[in-house]
Amino acid sequence: GPLSFGHSRGLVINAEYAKDLNGELILRFDDTDTTVKPPMLEAYDSIPIQQEWLCGFPAHRIVVASERMDKYHEYAKKMIDGGFGYVCTCSGEAFKEFRVSKTECPCRGNDVETNLDRWQKMNDPKEYQPGDAVLRVKTDMTLKNPALRDWPAARIQTNAHPRVGNRWRVWPLLDFQSAVEDYLQGVTHIIRGKDLMDSTRKQTLLYSHFGWEYPETIYWGRVKVHEFGAFSTSQMKKDIASGKFDDWDDPRLPTLSALSRRGIQSEALRAFWIELGLTQKDIAVPLSTLYSHNTKAIDIKAPRIAFVRNAFPVHLTGDFPREGIIQSHSDTEMPPRQYTINDGVWIEEEDSGKPLRLKDLCDIDENGRVESIDRSDKRSVVHWVAGGKPSKLTIASGQDIVTVEGILESNPHPVGTIVQLERIGYAIIEENGLLMVHD
Repeated sequence: GPLSFGHSRGLVINAEYAKDLNGELILRFDDTDTTVKPPMLEAYDSIPIQQEWLCGFPAHRIVVASERMDKYHEYAKKMIDGGFGYVCTCSGEAFKEFRVSKTECPCRGNDVETNLDRWQKMNDPKEYQPGDAVLRVKTDMTLKNPALRDWPAARIQTNAHPRVGNRWRVWPLLDFQSAVEDYLQGVTHIIRGKDLMDSTRKQTLLYSHFGWEYPETIYWGRVKVHEFGAFSTSQMKKDIASGKFDDWDDPRLPTLSALSRRGIQSEALRAFWIELGLTQKDIAVPLSTLYSHNTKAIDIKAPRIAFVRNAFPVHLTGDFPREGIIQSHSDTEMPPRQYTINDGVWIEEEDSGKPLRLKDLCDIDENGRVESIDRSDKRSVVHWVAGGKPSKLTIASGQDIVTVEGILESNPHPVGTIVQLERIGYAIIEENGLLMVHD
């Protein structure tokens, strides 16, 4: 499915190693589960685009597992021919007993001819059905780790695959498929979560059977971001279908499309993951860490504009410049903001009824009378809007959306521009208003 914040770690770290070591980044779709996690067709197009946006360069190779099924079947047969693979027709419950008791199942002793015949039956719609048989890798049923004992390599799945339809009945499980593909692609380094150490152990045993050298493997621990909570692709898909979220780019979701829509820059995500580095230690970080990297990326190019929440009108009296310009940024090459004041200005309601300094304009008393053009004391400095237009600021707050009505100064900035709202934070201009990036 669509890439999420969690996926960005693997993409960034692998891409950085490939770049630094003059290697190749392989983008692989491990899309061989048609039952529990059927792939979404639109993801095949969106993922390479998001990968290039995130990493700063396209993958050197794109591999789609469902289009290489003949390779996995070829190596499954080689495994059977080599005597280290067999077709098991024991029930899941029965094999669990064998695994726990460290005893071999009756199928394990079958000769190559019998296993090849059973393999053919797995691929024949008139013979074995889902759950009737699995292909197993022979290991050692007395191994200390139960997960490594004659682990399953392939199973029957009759659900149509969104990309290749019903061409195949027997599909490899991930540990077998990815192990074979790593070998075929010449992978030298695997960087994965420490929760996949058993996958490494399984695949090392398979490589030993084939006489292959296993890639160097590096692990990382879990990174938990409190604000994101628990999300899964399948649950997000259901929530979008039910109307809880608008789409995959809903600003409340931790998808890359949502983060991009909110104005999170790819260089900020890269800096975030590079800073955390590779450690097997589990860590928890706040989103503010990512935001701090993003501020560095956007501040230099974000023009300052004013958005007045809960707008309150102030009639100005006295002498003050009714037309003028205000700097948009400390970078003086950025075009300045222009203003024209016909009668008064808008300020935030919470600022009303007290002496104020209207930023870059004048000091006023609680009734709007101009007291000084130059700043005369330490009264509060507030932003303001002259003229302007009604607008709204949308803020993603956890699972909720908060909409704040207000007046936005007239501005020439197009949709997609990231701006800094005076006294509020960074926002991105959308068709129907502003979307909060972060404060």
